[in-house]
Amino acid sequence: MTGKLFTKNFTLLVLGQVSSLFGNFILKFALSMYVLEVTGSAAIYAGILAIAAVPTILLSPLGGILADRANRRNIMVGLDLLTGISILCSNLLFSESNGIAVIGVLLVLLSIIGAFESPTVQACVPQMQTGVNIIKGNAIVNQVAAVAALIAPILGSLLYVTFGLKSVMTASMICFFITALFECFIKLEYTQAEYKEGIFSNVKNDFFISMRFICKEQPSILKILLLAALVSFFVMGTVMVGLPYIVRTILNMNAEYYGAAESMLGVSAILGSVAAGLLTGKLKMRKLSLVLAALGAFLVPAGIVFLVPAGTITRYVINVTAFCGVQMAACIFSIFALSYIQQKTPNHLIGKVMAYISTISICAQPIGQTIYGLLFDGLSDAVYLVLIPTGMIVCMIGLFATGFFRKLDSK
Repeated sequence: MTGKLFTKNFTLLVLGQVSSLFGNFILKFALSMYVLEVTGSAAIYAGILAIAAVPTILLSPLGGILADRANRRNIMVGLDLLTGISILCSNLLFSESNGIAVIGVLLVLLSIIGAFESPTVQACVPQMQTGVNIIKGNAIVNQVAAVAALIAPILGSLLYVTFGLKSVMTASMICFFITALFECFIKLEYTQAEYKEGIFSNVKNDFFISMRFICKEQPSILKILLLAALVSFFVMGTVMVGLPYIVRTILNMNAEYYGAAESMLGVSAILGSVAAGLLTGKLKMRKLSLVLAALGAFLVPAGIVFLVPAGTITRYVINVTAFCGVQMAACIFSIFALSYIQQKTPNHLIGKVMAYISTISICAQPIGQTIYGLLFDGLSDAVYLVLIPTGMIVCMIGLFATGFFRKLDSK
């Protein structure tokens, strides 16, 4: 029998996520605006994002091991405090002469912290929930992220335009300190792990045990992760680099238009998360291949509109609509795929497996962001040559994966 969804622990976790995600979104929005305004280059912006993602890729396995061996509540509290302190120090050191360098260092620090925090938070959901509530819990967390993505760009753009980057950094810092306060009241069962050997031997053993679980005992998990990484290479490159570049540089629109576009993506993420919650128990795994195919299909009209005579507003509306469709499909796919993995993973391995999700899914992003940054810079007069082929490739990947998802359903 499924228990209560909004327990005290889960409610505190959600409230903490509201605060931290809001702080994270307004900060990332303001930083992207500053870098694009100062440099005017998608390649430089993509390069900074790519470099900042490297620590997450390298350190996530260690973060997963820590999440399974230490008190997850204490990890979250400590890391959110450290995030707030990092933003505070960056704010104090920031100036016009060293702005890009400070932003680069801050993003790297946030990436390092995220490598340890992300698997810990993801491991908490299946520890707090059971059965179909795992899917509903993940959907709630996604909805929280979507609401933050909806509201944060609007307020972030107002703060940025009115008061500048430093005020946004201050607001973000306060959000992370509030998150740490909420997390102090979470109570999770914790059993001290035994350390029979040295720390390096324990890390090595944990790594091989979790890898054997993924590769031998549950190979379907590895296949889902590799499929997600392949799609991430194409989609994250176009969304994270392409959308701001198209709005700000190609269409030459101001920060308010970009903020509105990000907010619409937030609405789409909310709708996608709500749809995932409503489809719990109804959407079979074999249908996820169609979700992936739809994700790619939405990118095609975003490119076609640049092939036909159309005004700036028309191109803006069609591109935002297309990327909103991508966002909805991506939310549905990620929630069901993540929940499937969590349900198949025992608690003593969940942190490490969640870390591999971060590592494998993110590892394709720096390459994708760098390549797409160069593509958008080089094909700024013909962006349809980037968007249309990408959409068709992702669509075919989804259709080719039909057999794999059908086998998951049969199991």
